[in-house]
Amino acid sequence: MVDSNTSGLLRDEGARVACGADPLLAHVVDSYNGPAVVVDGEEEIVLINSTARDLMGADEVWWPLILEWIALGAYATRPVCGVVVQTPDGVRHVEWSAVPLPDGACLLLGRDLTFEQQLRQTLTESRQRYKDIVEISSEFAWETGANGRFVFVSPRGALGHAAEALIDRDPVALFIDRTMDVPSPFVARRVMEDVETWLIAADGQPMCLAISAMPIHDARGRWQGARGVCRDVTQQVNRSYELAQMRMGEQLLAHIAQTLRDRVDSAEGIDEAAEEATRVLGAEGCRIYRCDAAARVDATVAFGEVPPGLGRLLPTVLETEGPTTLLHPSLRLIGCRSRYRGTVNGVLFVWRRADGPVWTAEERSLVAGVCDRLGVAHAKIAYHQRLKRLSERDSLTGLLNKHGFDDRLREQLSRADTGPSSLFYVDLDNFKPVNDTFGHEQGDAVLKALAALLTERVRPGDLPGRIGGDEFLLWLARTEESQAVLVAQRLLQGIAGLGHLSASPDKPLGLSIGIAVYRPHSGEDCIGLIDRADQAMYAAKRGGKNAYAIAPPTLLT
Repeated sequence: MVDSNTSGLLRDEGARVACGADPLLAHVVDSYNGPAVVVDGEEEIVLINSTARDLMGADEVWWPLILEWIALGAYATRPVCGVVVQTPDGVRHVEWSAVPLPDGACLLLGRDLTFEQQLRQTLTESRQRYKDIVEISSEFAWETGANGRFVFVSPRGALGHAAEALIDRDPVALFIDRTMDVPSPFVARRVMEDVETWLIAADGQPMCLAISAMPIHDARGRWQGARGVCRDVTQQVNRSYELAQMRMGEQLLAHIAQTLRDRVDSAEGIDEAAEEATRVLGAEGCRIYRCDAAARVDATVAFGEVPPGLGRLLPTVLETEGPTTLLHPSLRLIGCRSRYRGTVNGVLFVWRRADGPVWTAEERSLVAGVCDRLGVAHAKIAYHQRLKRLSERDSLTGLLNKHGFDDRLREQLSRADTGPSSLFYVDLDNFKPVNDTFGHEQGDAVLKALAALLTERVRPGDLPGRIGGDEFLLWLARTEESQAVLVAQRLLQGIAGLGHLSASPDKPLGLSIGIAVYRPHSGEDCIGLIDRADQAMYAAKRGGKNAYAIAPPTLLT
């Protein structure tokens, strides 16, 4: 225990050496970088430095333990004595050593082991913590040797394999793609973090693992293998893929909608839609049919090689709501109808090879979304076609009007394969008396009858048109002069059958027909050709009406 002298010494902060103490020993005690104390044979303190004095001032409980250790001479068999000291800064661990001095005195030197104790405890806890984490973690830790094979796998195993089943196994055998463009993390020569790698699980299913690894080197810097951890990210990767597909689908639908909205020619927009849908859906090809309310196919757009027999599946798709899977020997085929305001107006087919992936619910939903956009596009095309027909057709007879006829005739003249052809300029004889005698209703009936005559007495591909009043044009493609004369004679015979619509027997209906034969590469344009036929028509009238006349050849070369 600490006696009154010792207590007095501790209270006197200036006193470090008791009376009669050896000055050299006092210097050793005072300069020691830890706690130091000298006690005499009576176990009284002779010398004490400031560090030891601070320990006693903070906590005196530990000092009797040291005195007991000295008194029993335990330091002979137990060289050090460790004590715990409570200080305001926390627990301190101090290890004391005893050095015998003459006359039974003893030099006590203390060494602060607080940091070492804490470090040792931390390392022990870290080791146990690492062991616990490795054993309970859903991730797996591994190590490979210099031969690239597993030498350690965490106890839980990995990929459905037991740990012992993977030891000494080559990790490359687990790869889905054994020709990876990036180095395998299992033989890492540098630090690698979260390298996504697809491996095959024990049940044959693919799994995506994020692998972090670092190389192992011996003392001479030679590569000895690698170690790392793997984290299963299959669900996250698949979900990211699904979200990416959804975003691509949304972008596809937005792109198609914008394309179809902005395109002046909606048919071109549908062609782009077919190509874009094929790409985003990962399909081999796509075909789009446009049809009317009676399911009559009006036009098609295709992207990719169209499989045979596709048209035979149209009735099935037209009668089915939503995307439907269709049987095909070599394809995974989906068909879906498009509608606008409840009316079916088209069909979309997309296909993959039979060994390709099965169509997912998301992809089928995307097909339905594409069909919704196509339904609007088909309706827009039909509307534009109707407007075009109205703009180029005569409202009374349904024949091409002057504008429509001129456009079609220019197309005919621009074709490189156009052979010698004929243009008729037809004018009704004695038509005005019909209007004057019976009114315009009877006159309209005459015009309709002549329109029917021009349509029925010529070939389906020929172009009849009404250019105004009682004047009509008729284009006969690839028709020589002799053939044109025969057509003119049939028309004159036909008008004779309309005598009941004439104003009177002395003013019978008739036709004055001017025929202009067109020669390819003559340089003659649409206006010049019509003018020649018009001049020939007037020649027929001057010759007595209800007859035909042939225009002289063009002087152009």
